[in-house]
Amino acid sequence: MPINLPAGVLVLVVALVLADGHRLPSPKGLDVQNGADKPRAEQSATPQPVKYDGAQLWRIAYDDQPKKNAVAELQDRFDASMWNYNATSIDIFVAKQKLQQAECFLRSANIPFEVVIEDIQRAIDTENPSLEETELWENRNGHRMTWTAYHRLEDIYDWLEYLAKTYPDLCSTKSIGKSVQGRELKVLRISNGNPANKAIWMDGGIHAREWISPATVTFIANNLVEDWDNQPEYLRNVDWYILPVHNPDGYEYSHQYDRLWRKNRGGLQYGPCAGVDLNRNYGYKWGGQGTSKQPCSEIYAGSGPFSEPETKAVSQFMESSAANWKGFLTFHSYGQYILYPWGYDRVVPPDHAELRRVGDAAAQRMLQGSGSSYTVGPSGSTLYPAAGGSDDWARGALSIKYAYTVELRDTGRYGFVLPASQIQPTGEEAVAFVDTIAQEVSKL
Repeated sequence: MPINLPAGVLVLVVALVLADGHRLPSPKGLDVQNGADKPRAEQSATPQPVKYDGAQLWRIAYDDQPKKNAVAELQDRFDASMWNYNATSIDIFVAKQKLQQAECFLRSANIPFEVVIEDIQRAIDTENPSLEETELWENRNGHRMTWTAYHRLEDIYDWLEYLAKTYPDLCSTKSIGKSVQGRELKVLRISNGNPANKAIWMDGGIHAREWISPATVTFIANNLVEDWDNQPEYLRNVDWYILPVHNPDGYEYSHQYDRLWRKNRGGLQYGPCAGVDLNRNYGYKWGGQGTSKQPCSEIYAGSGPFSEPETKAVSQFMESSAANWKGFLTFHSYGQYILYPWGYDRVVPPDHAELRRVGDAAAQRMLQGSGSSYTVGPSGSTLYPAAGGSDDWARGALSIKYAYTVELRDTGRYGFVLPASQIQPTGEEAVAFVDTIAQEVSKL
């Protein structure tokens, strides 16, 4: 997802975007022996998992132009990868083989930094507890889902079917299409059947590595369904359409082979250059600022708008649906932001004051509930421009009034490798956000 950019660094942003954009930790120099640069037919049937032993996440001072220039040079010279920005610092991934050189470079430039994550692989290894105990939940509840661990796609989909079977008057599931590798895109519909209901779309997992996103979306759905009779009327008089995993191929790949994988598994390239950034592949202002035409880039927008089956399925479903769409909520990580259009440029829609008011109200409730602070603003100016996003498409193509992107926890201590112990508090914050949006939708 877009990364928070301080004012006055347009030149740096343009340089980064024209190069590789959001570069994930490259397999270069890491423990990869899967023939990733070979055509698919030449690769082994079972690639070896990417390991990030000894790699670190650094937080580097980033509060004046000389430091910003040095960080740009650091990325170019040492294949460092940015994870996140804020007003005074930048989070940078550095591979083990580059640590000593990168440290010497920063010290020679008198730029302070701190090690945020000492060993990325160790953080990955301890992020998610064993799922063996979920078999007990399956025997007890009829499904394996918990919100104390990150679950694989099979568990999530089985849980959706459990809801449809257990609450047939309330829940139903629908496959709206298939991914590049043939996995279903499964949507949960929650509805009391009231024909006057307005509709809200929610999705998660458009970027594979952001595991907290599907976990949070399923937490919200579980909260809605399991406590339905006690929900306020404005929540019950909504048709909810929920796609927990927008990018099922990438999500599974991040569990099996590369924890830090971002894109889908499509495109025309293979190995590290496989995949398209699905959040640059939507048709509204496709191919504009903050995207790349280079397949190896982490912000590769694809060969054309809706070139990927995952984005095409969502767009066709929503466009053809009779639902009265009033809300579009897409969940990402990390940084703790509530963002609204536009993302394609540093411009805002005519009703931006209303979108900010509602976002501020949600952020206040989240702060009161958990103490976590979420920054509110338009994507393109709060972060930096990124065209082809799903929220811009929802607003620009479907005229959905309340279109928001939520960047979930945290602000950088764990980054994308957020411990599973954070699922429940993150989910509770997201429930407060969704409740706020539903209240506003009920007034339309």
